[in-house]
Amino acid sequence: MLRLTDVQLPLDHPESGLESAILARLGITADALLGYTVFRRAYDARKKSAVNLIYTLDVEVGNEAALLKRLQGKRGVQPTPDTNYRFVARAPSGSKMRPVVIGTGPCGLFAGLLLAQMGFRPIILERGKSVRERTKDTFGLWRKRVLHPESNVQFGEGGAGTFSDGKLWTQVKDPNHYGRKVLTEFVKADAPPEILYVSKPHIGTFRLVKMVEQMRASIEALGGEFRFESKVDDIEIDDGRVRAVVLANGERIATSHLVLAIGHSARDTFQMLYDRGVYVEAKPFSLGFRIEHPQSLIDNCRFGPNAGNPILGAADYKLVHHCENGRSVYSFCMCPGGTVVAATSEPGRVVTNGMSQYSRNERNANSGIVVGITPADYPGHPLAGIAFQREWESRAFELGGGNYDAPGQLVGDFLANRPSTEFGSVLPSYKPGVRLGDLSPSLPDYAIAAIREALPVFDRQIQGFAMRDAVLTGVETRTSSPIRIKRNDLFESLNTRGLYPAGEGAGYAGGIMSAAIDGIKVAEAVALSMVSASAPA
Repeated sequence: MLRLTDVQLPLDHPESGLESAILARLGITADALLGYTVFRRAYDARKKSAVNLIYTLDVEVGNEAALLKRLQGKRGVQPTPDTNYRFVARAPSGSKMRPVVIGTGPCGLFAGLLLAQMGFRPIILERGKSVRERTKDTFGLWRKRVLHPESNVQFGEGGAGTFSDGKLWTQVKDPNHYGRKVLTEFVKADAPPEILYVSKPHIGTFRLVKMVEQMRASIEALGGEFRFESKVDDIEIDDGRVRAVVLANGERIATSHLVLAIGHSARDTFQMLYDRGVYVEAKPFSLGFRIEHPQSLIDNCRFGPNAGNPILGAADYKLVHHCENGRSVYSFCMCPGGTVVAATSEPGRVVTNGMSQYSRNERNANSGIVVGITPADYPGHPLAGIAFQREWESRAFELGGGNYDAPGQLVGDFLANRPSTEFGSVLPSYKPGVRLGDLSPSLPDYAIAAIREALPVFDRQIQGFAMRDAVLTGVETRTSSPIRIKRNDLFESLNTRGLYPAGEGAGYAGGIMSAAIDGIKVAEAVALSMVSASAPA
């Protein structure tokens, strides 16, 4: 197979356009072309009136060796790389050792899946409920203001990514094509096949629910075991090595290999790890608001006359501004055609996040507009960032009225430093509800100043971004983990053998794809260690 890159065609090209482009690029006739598949399709919308599609194609031709020799050095033509996944190890026959995975977000699921596929029969522990029960509990907060602290947007099967846009792309380097393994497994679990080739694949919440269930079934069929509502209260560590985990019900599970994929909101577990002497350090994260605009405004600004084209779908954006006070403000987790959701996991606090369905057809676009925070802003204890997050989440709860409504303000009023009293043309999507007022007390003064500086700058990039009626909803605090559980080159904790910190909670991922990739890497490390441990001396 040959791979052709940067094949550009107009948005409205005919079906025969790809074949014609292949023949022209390779200088061959139609009878020499045996077939082709689309590996990737992106778009270039810099010229709104003439949007181009950009393809990467895998092409099968007759007499490939001769053609490659003739085209040697030609840009955009190369042998197709091998992206097939190959397991690094297999469980020794008769082995009774079982690894334990804590957490069933994308990192934990893929760690569990890979370990199961290699024959290690992992035990997978989840403090929350199965994904469908968890969904009912989550809707209970949104519709009835009833919070379940162990079953919500943050905790439960599927992890925080289940209630998101389901974005499946990442900027992490991936020389081993782990991302292809992730996408392939998602398609096996009934994800849309198009995620294998579109440049910015996404799934959406409802589809993710079904996929998570399918992945669980696959792991169980391979000998893995899931235990829901099984919170880990303690980890037994002896002579610097993991020996067992202890559940909240008192049950002890012995293990020498423990994957810690607990997500960025397992604050009580972070405290337990610190108390047990596991090396933990503070790391940067971000704070801010969710902003909502009409999706049509974003579509028109990005695509012009091509807005609404089904190939392009709902438009997204990515913005960043470096402020005079030294802070950076950027858009985070942009959700086209989505909703702002209540994402707290602790009573008496308000946290926002964004979510979209696969269709992305809701009225509003939303994203986080967040400000970078560093450990210098909360000096002292390695866990001080947690207290810092809680302070602003509690403040938002109070400003929202103390009933899980979120505080909100129109952008025009926020920029003019006056409270909002009524909504305009943009109605907020956050449930249970939004209480208008003044958002100035909801974040540190330097963050408020930075966002006020950034919004007009963003308006010059997306006309209407600072429109008066756009709605800000507070607060967004869970952009990433406030800690890092550092690990060595073997993916083990720096000072605790057999403990494998992984994913977002450990500070090694940000989003579904990067977390899943990290889960694969850690599963490989665990498998190699377990094989080595079982080898005869």
